[in-house]
Amino acid sequence: MKLLVNLIACIAAIFLMQILLPDMIQYSEPLVVVAAGLILWFVNTLIRPVIKLLTLPLTLLTLGLFSLVINTLLVMLVDALVGGISLSGFWAALILAVIVSVMQMVIGKLFRDKRRSER
Repeated sequence: MKLLVNLIACIAAIFLMQILLPDMIQYSEPLVVVAAGLILWFVNTLIRPVIKLLTLPLTLLTLGLFSLVINTLLVMLVDALVGGISLSGFWAALILAVIVSVMQMVIGKLFRDKRRSER
């Protein structure tokens, strides 16, 4: 269930960023956003834990701020891999990484609360 929540959050974050900051992200069609969200979910699920483990000393040294840089670089990787979607630079990728994290927390909380109320 958590994987599905994270996938929905990745796709929703890209759509939300287009609504909130249309100058920072452009895409050719909605299907490209779904593809980018799927690849972002894949990168966050499989690649990010390995990179975070390898950079743990630097993350501890910067009191966790380096994890924002890691997330931003992974968003920039997805931007480079997916044709048809374009971020305007590092700051746009940073904002998208933050939006993805917030969406994962919010959607995850909604699903947890719904499951608790069903019991």
